[in-house]
Amino acid sequence: MTNNELIENNHIAVFKGKDIRRTLHKGEWHFSVIDIIEALTDSQTPRRYWTDMKRRLAEKEGFSEVYASCVRLKLKAPDGKLRETDSANTETIFRLIQSIPSPKAEPFKRWLAKVGYERIQEIEDPELASKRIRATYKAKGYSEAWIEKRMRGIAIREELTDEWQKRGVKEKKEYSILTAEISKAAFGMTPSQYKKLKSLKRENLRDHMTDLELIFSMLGEASTTEIARNKDAKGFKENYQAARTGGTVAGNARKQLEIESGKKVVTKENYLPKKEDKMKVTKDEN
Repeated sequence: MTNNELIENNHIAVFKGKDIRRTLHKGEWHFSVIDIIEALTDSQTPRRYWTDMKRRLAEKEGFSEVYASCVRLKLKAPDGKLRETDSANTETIFRLIQSIPSPKAEPFKRWLAKVGYERIQEIEDPELASKRIRATYKAKGYSEAWIEKRMRGIAIREELTDEWQKRGVKEKKEYSILTAEISKAAFGMTPSQYKKLKSLKRENLRDHMTDLELIFSMLGEASTTEIARNKDAKGFKENYQAARTGGTVAGNARKQLEIESGKKVVTKENYLPKKEDKMKVTKDEN
């Protein structure tokens, strides 16, 4: 899996219709404490709840040891930017849940244990991750043809990020800048602008692209990988130029198609699940 998509390093898991942000840290899933509090309590101000909870537990239950196990990790915020937030592994989350009075606690524990177990399985057999991704998309109502393109796009993205890493691009911020450059050259807008066009917030952009949008995304990233290799791009500056050139390859192809077809590729349309699909997924999680 890559470091930059939903099914990437930063993931969105779902518990009874609530988004739970998670990321891999030192080989373990770490979950957003704020998201878990919101899912268990339905609090409108989960950050304040967490602040009050830390204070209360520190005074009454000797909470300092548990809080020390939390780490500040960068997770995607509703505005699409990566921001540091209190996160914890499965063991620490279990301990936190003990102090949250909620009838949802037991089913959440079972869900959390299942997610952790699946991660162990995926480490032992990476193919399972791919199968689970496919099953998730199918449950949400995506067509087999769309799923094939999405999976291929994930593989191309992984190949690109691996290439960047080999060529001296290390930081997530640099990955984001290069990705934005490919997108600008291919579609005329950055990913954040693209999400705004499609009225998306925390959702993954590529999960809401049409078939053609996915195809040109793949073309831009595959072209960037090929150019970086052939030119032996080193470091951020040279890979930035490769990203711009690779995105331009996709952008030129997109423009030519639009001329020939008389229809724009970039669209406000997205693959948001239908209401009945959402109900089905929620029911399956109960």
